[in-house]
Amino acid sequence: MSKAFTKETDHDDDDDAPEEAQALPAGAKNYMTPAGFERLQQELRQLGRVERPKVVEVVSWAAGNGDRSENGDYLYGKKRLREIDRRIRFLVKRLEIAEVVDPAQQKNRDQVFFGATVTYVNGRDEEHTITIVGVDEADIERRQVSWISPIARALRRARAGDIVDLRTPAGPERIAVLAIRYDAAAPL
Repeated sequence: MSKAFTKETDHDDDDDAPEEAQALPAGAKNYMTPAGFERLQQELRQLGRVERPKVVEVVSWAAGNGDRSENGDYLYGKKRLREIDRRIRFLVKRLEIAEVVDPAQQKNRDQVFFGATVTYVNGRDEEHTITIVGVDEADIERRQVSWISPIARALRRARAGDIVDLRTPAGPERIAVLAIRYDAAAPL
């Protein structure tokens, strides 16, 4: 194959592309809990005030060492700077469009909405508890699911005692809502 048809750069040209796992539906609001908003702000501060300056210092030092084409510190540092800058741009955009919703302020506490912690039982009689959070906060290990996830969509507006249909890859599954609660914002 001709070299004309291959891309031999070590960086992405589309630095502003959203991260796949965190894509918002077109026109959707970026709902976020106060704790999630604060975590993103802290990450942005950490990247901008701590990590980026350290990497810039290493790159400056490495650039002064002569031949940059074979200088690992320089090449890695430049790559890391691109990654940091991409993440900073992403965080700034996400924080700009964030709509912070405090679950503790939910007035209609008998229905499932953003911020609800829901306990449900599936068809195999397995009990699960999840919390519905923003797209950027979802963490399955902490049982936090995005408000746009299939389970959150199925549970939306349900009440304790309701049975809802959840679309799964294996086909529809019926789940029963056992309890709904709205907790105060979790500390970081």
